[in-house]
Amino acid sequence: MKVLLTGAFGNVGLSTLKELLNNNYNVRVIEVYNRKNRKIAKKFKNRIEITWGDLRNKEDVNTAVQNQDIIIHLAAIIPPLADANPGLAESVNVGGTKNILDAIKNQLHKPKLIFTSSVAVYGDRRYNPLIEVTDPLAPSRGDYYAITKISAEKLIRESGVDFAIFRLTYITSIDKLNMDPLMFHMPLDTSIEICDTKDVGLALVSAIECDEVWGEIFNLAGGEQCRITYREYLNDMMEIFGLGRNFLPEEGFAEKNFHCGFMNTNKSQYLLKYQKHTLEDYYRDVKRKIGPKKHFMPAIKWLIRLHLLKRSEPYRRYKFFRKKTGAFTISENKLIRKILASNFNRIELLEKKIEKLEELTANSIEREKEISTVKQVQSA
Repeated sequence: MKVLLTGAFGNVGLSTLKELLNNNYNVRVIEVYNRKNRKIAKKFKNRIEITWGDLRNKEDVNTAVQNQDIIIHLAAIIPPLADANPGLAESVNVGGTKNILDAIKNQLHKPKLIFTSSVAVYGDRRYNPLIEVTDPLAPSRGDYYAITKISAEKLIRESGVDFAIFRLTYITSIDKLNMDPLMFHMPLDTSIEICDTKDVGLALVSAIECDEVWGEIFNLAGGEQCRITYREYLNDMMEIFGLGRNFLPEEGFAEKNFHCGFMNTNKSQYLLKYQKHTLEDYYRDVKRKIGPKKHFMPAIKWLIRLHLLKRSEPYRRYKFFRKKTGAFTISENKLIRKILASNFNRIELLEKKIEKLEELTANSIEREKEISTVKQVQSA
């Protein structure tokens, strides 16, 4: 059976690609041509067919979809880039999906589509963390990634194409242990249910020959043994890294407007039997990956903390408020906080411009002093 895989060289993509090859599928991938992807492609030389292209380009997509039986569509612009550049996210996540659907319809033998959506479509679930696939789609404010996934799902459901949609939870991988600014967007009291990237790959590949998945939408997550609060998860991970519990202050984290929760996966697990790894399995793998490096972390603990908090928008906001509102009454502070919160990004950008202007002014004054000194010496 011939399978086209988009987003093959990403986190979930690589797990899915390896699972496809382990099951002897004939695999074609479509990927953007760049240095990172060329390097990964060399590892699979002669085992896969590669179409270099862009999902936004109809001709590239038509070429990739030609003569395929199944399309597993993983490629997407994800946060934080999706939120920083919603236009790009829209063109790839929605426009790219539309191009795939159009290409499918143009085929004499129409391939089936497996699409990965996200838990983000359910929005902030801190107060009702148990998520059913039938729950309303209510993305958090400013979550452009979730909006693109909802739009793509709608296109697929209305396309007339045979499809299966899987909404993925918080995906973990020992190859993705870097701490990026997105970690601060999730409130500490959020309920999370992780799923190992290898289990996701197993589920998606198992879906190919499962008749019951077509025309349906599923939650995909790790199961009850993968559930925890974000606060405890962070504490556990920081301890494994040798940084200790309560390493980062609460002020560094958002208080609302994210996503995640405990997903009902009874149906997907019954059909696909993919939940092989628990949260404890993941912790054990991370400990093995970190190894002796853990013992060197305490020596540079302060530096790591400083570096991370500089990347936290909620912490910068907290410091900004504390600096600006210290001389006012409680009621005045509340009003000031409200005004500042709604204009924080603009004010922060303005402050940076002022700092740059002050720096340029200081440099200009210094140069004038140097020129004046030189002239005085020359005249003497």
